[in-house]
Amino acid sequence: MAGRTPPVATYSIAACDLEARQWGVAVQSKFLAVGSLVPWAEAEVGAIATQAYANPSYGPAGLDLLRSGLSAAEVVERLVAADAGRDQRQLGVVDASGGSASWTGPGCNEWAGHRTGPGYAAQGNILVGEETVDALAETFEGTAGLALAERLLECLAGAQAAGGDRRGQQSAALLVVERNGGYAGLTDVVVDLRVDDHERPIEELRRLYALHRRLFGVTPREEWLPLEGELRAEVERRLAQLGYDSLVAWAGVENLEERVGGEEAIDPVVLEALREATA
Repeated sequence: MAGRTPPVATYSIAACDLEARQWGVAVQSKFLAVGSLVPWAEAEVGAIATQAYANPSYGPAGLDLLRSGLSAAEVVERLVAADAGRDQRQLGVVDASGGSASWTGPGCNEWAGHRTGPGYAAQGNILVGEETVDALAETFEGTAGLALAERLLECLAGAQAAGGDRRGQQSAALLVVERNGGYAGLTDVVVDLRVDDHERPIEELRRLYALHRRLFGVTPREEWLPLEGELRAEVERRLAQLGYDSLVAWAGVENLEERVGGEEAIDPVVLEALREATA
């Protein structure tokens, strides 16, 4: 922490989707690169947000405690009790069962507070008012059915619309984990996106997430289009226009390789990207 000012003014939500077996954190702050300090998550273990006069050790230490079987409430109690700087800390934890707990130290600058519910812990400090944290909680509760990453983005947008950090905006981050749910099924990190310095970081985070979905999202195989007849001829023509003799070769250059499989069908997202590239 030497040489850095801690993220004292921040709002965040740690949450989970037990049906999808995902855990995640979304955060926004008037602070450079807030994603480097606040969000922590581990698949099948839980999610943690540490902020205000942030204690970064809460992240790994809290995940260790969750991994040992402690509940979110027990983890918050343990971390806070052992920390002499607890009065200036803010912390939100969601455990493997969806239990949640938060802490707002009495020394956090106003407005500061938190709300918890099944599957989420929402917290913020140096806010315009409690409406920001209320919006985090109410948006999460009202968006069941969306993917966790999308729910968390909606939470940030709702909180900003409700007032947000009273000093303004600067950075935002989104972290979601799921066992073997990341790239090629070889990582647990589903989404890890950060906007370190931007006038409208939540809007930029949305743009990055849309790009992430395009590159790494999954279209159900039954929605793929048969590569036959006129469509096959079109694809081959467009690939030749770009100087490629196979869809796999072009998709690899465009980072779309996770959306290509076999020669019999094409993902509509890949087809759209190919058409855009040759428009």
